[in-house]
Amino acid sequence: MKGFERESNVQYYGSRFPELFERAEGPYLYDTRGRPYLDFLSGAGALNYGHNDPDLKSALISYLESNYIANSLDLHTVSKLDFIKSFEDIILLPRSYRYKLQFTGPTGANAVEAAIKLARKVTGRHNIAYFSNSYHGVSLGALSVTSSVGKRKSAGVPLTHGIALPYDNYFGGNEISFIEKMLATPGSGVDQPAAVIIETIQGEGGINVASGVFLQQLQHLLKSLDILLIIDDIQAGCGRAGSFFSFEYLELVPDIICLSKSLSGFGLPMSLVLIRDEIDVWKPGEHNGTFRGNNLAFVTGKAALEKFWRDNAYQTVFDISRQKIELLKESIAEKFKIETKGRGMMSGFVLPSADLTERFIADSFKRGLILESVGADNCVVKLFPPINAPIEVIEKGFKVIDEILQELL
Repeated sequence: MKGFERESNVQYYGSRFPELFERAEGPYLYDTRGRPYLDFLSGAGALNYGHNDPDLKSALISYLESNYIANSLDLHTVSKLDFIKSFEDIILLPRSYRYKLQFTGPTGANAVEAAIKLARKVTGRHNIAYFSNSYHGVSLGALSVTSSVGKRKSAGVPLTHGIALPYDNYFGGNEISFIEKMLATPGSGVDQPAAVIIETIQGEGGINVASGVFLQQLQHLLKSLDILLIIDDIQAGCGRAGSFFSFEYLELVPDIICLSKSLSGFGLPMSLVLIRDEIDVWKPGEHNGTFRGNNLAFVTGKAALEKFWRDNAYQTVFDISRQKIELLKESIAEKFKIETKGRGMMSGFVLPSADLTERFIADSFKRGLILESVGADNCVVKLFPPINAPIEVIEKGFKVIDEILQELL
């Protein structure tokens, strides 16, 4: 697009959606001509509550107008204390979770880097096991536990100390038995890892869902082998999969949890590592990051917790939206004989080829609907509307989806 020639070739979404956007509100983006685009991308999960939520915006504006602290490294600030208190009171205590909070650099990859570094320090072991079709970020440590061949190749150096394992249903069943043989039998040739990192629902890998049985069996196996369990809830967390944590409907107690994306509730950079009390063995300053003290994100993060999660204030709204999208998924699956994937507001459907998927994404954009494609073969259309999207908004998006599927299939 004219005027952006100086931007590196590495930019991605701008080339897929070549329009000049100016403002945003709720589930919509608007270009400079005022045309609305229904946003089923939601900042790749960083905008679970939509754009410019008025209550979060009001809290942010009030904070800025008061000349309060914007960046503070890891100094103690009022806004950080307020966030910690709200997170403990609203999220941790009702779930009987006891975790220490580590504020890392601003991205999800920063949280992953800290998590795997800590696991190695705790156990004294080097390897980290990860899963087929996984994605954990594009810094070197995160890439070493990401499965995509293309993304791994972009590192430019060998990626070491990672062990690839099959995700649930990768072989069509019996994956846990395979994993147990790999990790627990002396003749497998696999050195015992420090940790296993897993997404309960894989986002970039194709909206693959690990079953509750698989996750429970995995946790039991890892405990018996003294291997740490890291759950990467960066994309599936903060309500995207229904509950605040994607796994809380199970009796799972991960050793480490990675959060980011919608943690600030407003699209502001913020990431967090939750560490089981007993394994918080960091020395002061042993892991840091200049922008780990984004007080603006603390302010909106607290406001999001208070508005959406205190006393499950919006759970009914979230549930209704999730049920609606499930019904609409079922309808297109039956009508067009295509596979649908995911759970609730972290969903998608599979098209026959990557070329067809690209045509679908382009046609959707022309009709004012922004979507993206994921998966190892890039054949999955990802559906990520705001988790509090009104029913009529979800229906409007699916109407566009239905029209294009009729033309393409």
